[in-house]
Amino acid sequence: MPSTLTHAVTLLTLIAAVHGSTQAALFAVDQGVYSPQNGNFAQWYQDTHGRTLDLCLGKALSSRVPSTPGVPSYMCTLAVAAGVFDDQQPMVFPTNFPDEAFWFLADGALPTAGAATLNLKYTAALEAAFSGGDPAPNDQISFARIRIRMDAPVAGTYTITHPYGVDVFQIDTPGTKAINMTRDIGIGAIGNFTGALTGDVGPFLRSVNGPYTETDPTTGVASQYIGDPNLTEQVTGSPFGTNFIRVQGPNGIDGRTDVFGITGKLSTVVRPTPNVVQRATYTRRPGGTGNAGVQAQEDVFALAPPPPGTASFVDTASAPITMTEATATGAWYGQSSANPTLPVSLSVTADNHLAIPTSTPTTVTRALTDLVSIDTATYSLASGQLTLSATTSDATAATTLTATGSSGGAIGTLGGGGTTKTLITGISPIPPAKVTVTSTNGGSDTEEVVIVP
Repeated sequence: MPSTLTHAVTLLTLIAAVHGSTQAALFAVDQGVYSPQNGNFAQWYQDTHGRTLDLCLGKALSSRVPSTPGVPSYMCTLAVAAGVFDDQQPMVFPTNFPDEAFWFLADGALPTAGAATLNLKYTAALEAAFSGGDPAPNDQISFARIRIRMDAPVAGTYTITHPYGVDVFQIDTPGTKAINMTRDIGIGAIGNFTGALTGDVGPFLRSVNGPYTETDPTTGVASQYIGDPNLTEQVTGSPFGTNFIRVQGPNGIDGRTDVFGITGKLSTVVRPTPNVVQRATYTRRPGGTGNAGVQAQEDVFALAPPPPGTASFVDTASAPITMTEATATGAWYGQSSANPTLPVSLSVTADNHLAIPTSTPTTVTRALTDLVSIDTATYSLASGQLTLSATTSDATAATTLTATGSSGGAIGTLGGGGTTKTLITGISPIPPAKVTVTSTNGGSDTEEVVIVP
């Protein structure tokens, strides 16, 4: 699970960031043509669980939480601001339009943990905004945001687990908002909304009680919503199964909440089932009674909608293999004992029509390769020599492993019998930052080079 380490001196000074997104958070985004009715933003984003959300701009009201004077219980979170957007008037771009809007928004709060006052505020959002602040033509941006703000009652290390990762903060000076972190990913060229696909947000959290159907009084159109932002409810959808916020800190601080306010309007666009094949590799070694005396296996990993969705692949013996998913996070795995004849590709199919009737199955073809692992990659400053050791998962076929440097320049061929092969070669005066070892059977691995005296 991804994590971030942050160190506070006065308020919060970043000294190390080890955060990394390991999930395919989002699957696709609307490529246009964009409409002024939508503020010239992308209409929709789709996550890897198959749900597609429109930019939430309507004025449908919650039937669960009554509106109060001056505070309508909108199903969309609308940024009302004097001189920018008046929600009592028709929405018109750019003269009366929100300066920020959301395809998705999850808000959580944790006021206390035992006797400790935390005042934690958590936000995970897929947001539409304008580079200059106020709505303006040709100024649209989008980004995926994780924001954590929290008081730290005492100095020490605080670990915050949330639906999209783990963030660790070292606080030297406790106090109000001693933790104040915002991580926005995806802001790129104006009008290019693809950057948010690589952010930390996704798949979309959704209420366990939804979806909810509400009608926009200004249009008479009924829509479905994955949550009600006027409520706090339990959710599902975390790629790590952490559908909660937990704070662990010094002096035994340990608090948790599993309810969120959720904004998200389900789109009516018809999209295929997401299918991301992460890996298709084989292993074989001498032994066994079948496969001509070879013990073999084919391993396939994919990200696709969790059950009731399904995933399967056809192995190299043309047998259908049903894949399994056990965590409701959309991580699928399947294995076959077929012995491949290379080169060959596998067809992996994901189907989500039971959860989303309009979704169509998606088949992805992926080359089957051996699994290459770099065991050693060191460079000696004293000798100017690079030492490499790498292993292939194919112990029965003639396999050549070739090394290249960071810039793509050839380094050499690893030698030796068996599955582990080595190379010691002189490279001077500058070592490569990284090295890639590639197999003639298709597998590859890249590692950073360790510099030694």
